[in-house]
Amino acid sequence: MPVSSSPAFIVLRGSDPLPPTLARPVLAIGNFDGVHRGHRAVFEAARSMARERGAPALALTFEPHPRTFFSPQTAPFRLTPEGAKLRQIAASGLEGAIVLPFDQALATMDAEAFVRDILVGRYGVSGIAVGFDFHFGRARAGSPTFLEGAGRRHGFAVTVVDPMRDEDDPISSTAIRKALSAGQVGHAAHMLGRPFTVTAEVRHGDKRGRTIGFPTANLALAGNIDLAFGIYAVRANTADGRRFDGVANFGRRPTFDNGAPLLEVHLFDFTGDLYGQTLEVELHAYLRPELKFEGIDALVAQIAEDARRARAVLAQL
Repeated sequence: MPVSSSPAFIVLRGSDPLPPTLARPVLAIGNFDGVHRGHRAVFEAARSMARERGAPALALTFEPHPRTFFSPQTAPFRLTPEGAKLRQIAASGLEGAIVLPFDQALATMDAEAFVRDILVGRYGVSGIAVGFDFHFGRARAGSPTFLEGAGRRHGFAVTVVDPMRDEDDPISSTAIRKALSAGQVGHAAHMLGRPFTVTAEVRHGDKRGRTIGFPTANLALAGNIDLAFGIYAVRANTADGRRFDGVANFGRRPTFDNGAPLLEVHLFDFTGDLYGQTLEVELHAYLRPELKFEGIDALVAQIAEDARRARAVLAQL
């Protein structure tokens, strides 16, 4: 899937120079995993600053996520892998994104050097927008307060965006992951500002579904995704632009093999072959936990009930 439907959105990587049309930018800086409502408030702050200065507004983000760089075995799962993150940033109205590789050199760079050499020296920033909890530089020494002081020294404006709250708690990528692990996809969607979505290639499975009247598209999700096992009401977008309601199971299939976690999606009123194609699946409601059934008849009856409930839930959206 393309990064953006708009040809105006520009993605720069590493030390790519800014084109003249993007000179003296205002940068929204962050990891932006999930591109949730709090992140979009940072983007809007950058756009507001840019309008005041007659400057372009860009995002500056990092790949891989710093937590993946420092601790790849224990890093939390990504809400938005790089492609999905860039598509969401493009949809936010910014003019482009700069993707800096988070490597050993960047990890050991001190905060002042990052400001002096990258923000000022490489990009010539006129303004910076960050969230209240943004930190950068070796040992996370760069804070919003540090940035404000650096802006006074180097001549760029700084806006620090207060937390956006969901009831009493700040909206954060961590809070969204916690909601998804508990099956609270509606709460996660409220914090994201859209349904949580996964994208993967449809792979061949055991083809049991077609033998019981419920053929499925099988997707292997990221190995460390912490999504509650169970049944979901979903909407899926195919690579050719079609959209279908459906019901999905994410789990280990305890009735059959208790194997590796798999997302099995049954699309309502779909005919055709999706093998090898990319499917984008939106999770709209968690219907029940994954269960083990004593026989195929009980399983089929439950799937039919799950499909009925999913249709009813999705009809209300």
